[in-house]
Amino acid sequence: MSIGHGGPSDAPGANPPHGTPQPPTPQPHFTPPPPPAPSTGLPPAAPSPGRVPAGPLPPHVAAASPWAAPPPPEGGTGGQGGTSGQGGRPLPPPAPPGAPRPAPAAPVPHHPYSGHPAPPVTSQSPTAQVTPLPAPAPSPDWSALADAAARARRKRLLGIGGGVLATLTVAALVTTAIVSSGTGPADGKNTSLPSPESLPTGPGAPSPSFSPVAPPPPPDPKDFISSADKDKAPLSADTLFPGASLTLENRTYPKGATHRVTDCASGAQGRLGGILNANGCTQLIRATFTKGGAAVTVGVAVFPTEAQALKAKAQVKDGVASLPGSGVPTFCRNGTICRKTANSYGRYAYFTVGGFTDNKRDVTTADKNVFALGDDAAKYTFLRIVERGRAQASAAAATGTTASG
Repeated sequence: MSIGHGGPSDAPGANPPHGTPQPPTPQPHFTPPPPPAPSTGLPPAAPSPGRVPAGPLPPHVAAASPWAAPPPPEGGTGGQGGTSGQGGRPLPPPAPPGAPRPAPAAPVPHHPYSGHPAPPVTSQSPTAQVTPLPAPAPSPDWSALADAAARARRKRLLGIGGGVLATLTVAALVTTAIVSSGTGPADGKNTSLPSPESLPTGPGAPSPSFSPVAPPPPPDPKDFISSADKDKAPLSADTLFPGASLTLENRTYPKGATHRVTDCASGAQGRLGGILNANGCTQLIRATFTKGGAAVTVGVAVFPTEAQALKAKAQVKDGVASLPGSGVPTFCRNGTICRKTANSYGRYAYFTVGGFTDNKRDVTTADKNVFALGDDAAKYTFLRIVERGRAQASAAAATGTTASG
């Protein structure tokens, strides 16, 4: 093959008429495969056709194309001569015999408008890398975690219980060993009791002594006010009704006149006087209390025994006589109707008579103030009699005597 032939002027139709676009002429050279593009994680790009897309180029690209061939030298068309190749490019010198043949150059696309080869077009893949998203973390198994925590807690409790049980077992074993070994005190003294043979049994040996009489029970306060033989405390109007007024549960009633007689009938009205004397009344003590236009007289009849006082109360007729004086006018006299009561405790029987201080009005169930005054006077008298028995029982307990002695 001759060097310098085969230019564009030798091939048929290599010089088409000016202005007529023709497709690029195929080149008989071998085109090596393009080098592999760097991996980007994207699908491979479509192979480049190796040619400039058909269609007119923009005017600024066509006017100043960097791939335009230089003008031919003077005196020739660039298609003849032995030193120029196709398009006026110089051919490389021939390789010496035996030298390795260089690899053919990559084909250069032909520009369809200027008649000169166009620069090769290479396809470039984008260099952006896509990082795949991490896989979502699996959801934890909550029931399995709860079961595992419960098992761990049970193991811990079992371990603590086992330790306590082991400690108690060891302590019990140690205690048993100490007791069974018969270890005594550190000072070596013998603390055991003597045997029955060594105890004294002679007639001069001491023996425990116990009192054959049990201690007496505490005295009953009522015993001291149930009989004149036991009731030895002083008795008068001042001891039964002390002070200038009667006070009970925050209610206060001023005290009027007081009186004491040994002829019990002289201080009673109607048939009550004969009943008192018939049952052995020894004295009658009276006191009057007043409040708000009403007044009440309390009479305490004293008998030698409790049985006599109970009999007099059961036979009661009429009532005790009212006691005016000390600022209290006459009341419950001249036939006016008054409220009367009777009761007893121990050897004392006590009576009340209550009404209005004008000595004119009769008492009815609607007169609550008269009823309240009479009830408070009777209750106060009962409490004073009970207190008399308690005082004498306390004194007897302090001296070691009883009501019978």
